[in-house]
Amino acid sequence: MTTRLVNILTAVVLSRLACRTKKTLYYYLLAVTGSDILTQLFIIFVGFLLETAVFHRDVPALLLQSVSAAEFAANHASIWSTVPLTVDRYVALSAIRRARRRIIAVVLALSLVSGVPFFWWSDVWRSSRPPTSLDAALIWTHVTIIYFLPCSIFLVLNSLIVRTLRASHRQQQGQQQEQSGGGQDDPGPQRSTPQQQQQQRRRRLGKTTAMLLAITSVFSVLWAPRTVVVIYHLYVSSVHRDWRVHLAYDLSNMLAMLNTAVNFFLYCFVSRPFRATVRGVLLLPRGLGPRRQRALHRPQAHTHASVSSLCSGKNKRSQRDCAGQLSTREASHAV
Repeated sequence: MTTRLVNILTAVVLSRLACRTKKTLYYYLLAVTGSDILTQLFIIFVGFLLETAVFHRDVPALLLQSVSAAEFAANHASIWSTVPLTVDRYVALSAIRRARRRIIAVVLALSLVSGVPFFWWSDVWRSSRPPTSLDAALIWTHVTIIYFLPCSIFLVLNSLIVRTLRASHRQQQGQQQEQSGGGQDDPGPQRSTPQQQQQQRRRRLGKTTAMLLAITSVFSVLWAPRTVVVIYHLYVSSVHRDWRVHLAYDLSNMLAMLNTAVNFFLYCFVSRPFRATVRGVLLLPRGLGPRRQRALHRPQAHTHASVSSLCSGKNKRSQRDCAGQLSTREASHAV
C-alpha cells in the first residue's frame, strides 16, 4: 500500500513538472511511474490479494490466465518504458534530433501487447508437472524481454553516454586552459557564447544522466535474482518440488517488485525541482537556503544603513543648532 501511495505521489509531481516545463524528460519518467503503478496493481492487488485473501479457494483457470497476461504486460511496460529514456539521453548528448513523445506511446503499447502470449504461462506454484517445451519457450521469451535485451541496451547506450560526457569534459578543460594561458584582459561582463551555452546544457544533461544510470543500475541488480531462479526452475529443480527454490522464487519476486518503489527516492536525491514540487504537493514549508538568507540580509543591511544615515543627519543638525545658540549667547554677553 505504501509503495502505491509513493508512486501516486510521484505521478502527481511529475505531472505538474511536465505541464509546467513541457520537458520531454518528465513525460518519460511519468510513463515509467504509470507502468510501475499498473505493475503493483495487477501483481500485488489482483494477483496476491484477490486470489488468496478474497477468494481463498480455487480460482477459475481462465481468470488466472487473464491475470497472468495482465501482470506480464504491465511488467514489460514498466521495464521497457526506461528504454526510450535511455535512447533520448544519448540522442540529446549526441546533438541529434530528439525523439518525439509519441515513441513513449508506441513502446508502451508494444510492451502491453507482448504480455498476450503469457496467457498460457503455467502457474509454477501449483503445477506439479515438469516444464514442457511451451513453458521453456515462454520462460526464455520472458527473461529475454524483461532482462537480457533491456540490460544489453542499457549497457551499450550508458557506455556511449559516459564516453560522450568524458570527451565533453576533456574538451571543456582544454578550452579553459587555452583561455587562461592566453593572458587576455578581462573585457567585463559579456553575453554567454554558444560554447558556454552548450557547456551549461551538457552540465544539466549530466545530472539527468546520473539519475538514468542509477535507475538502470538498480533495475539490473534487483531483477537479476529472479532471472536466475526462473532459469534454475526450468533446468534444475522446479518451484513446486523443492522448497528452497520456492523460497528463492518468492524472495526474488519481492526484490523485483522493490524496483517499482525506489525511483521516487532517486528523483528526490538528484532533482531539485522534483524536491521543491514534492514540498508543494505535500504543503510543506520551504527551508531558508543560503541564497534566500543572503537576500533577506541585504535589505536589512540597507535599511540599517539608511537609518544610521538619518540618525547621523539628525545629530549633525542638533550640533549645528547648539553651536548657533552658543554663538548668539556670546554675542549678547559682548554687547
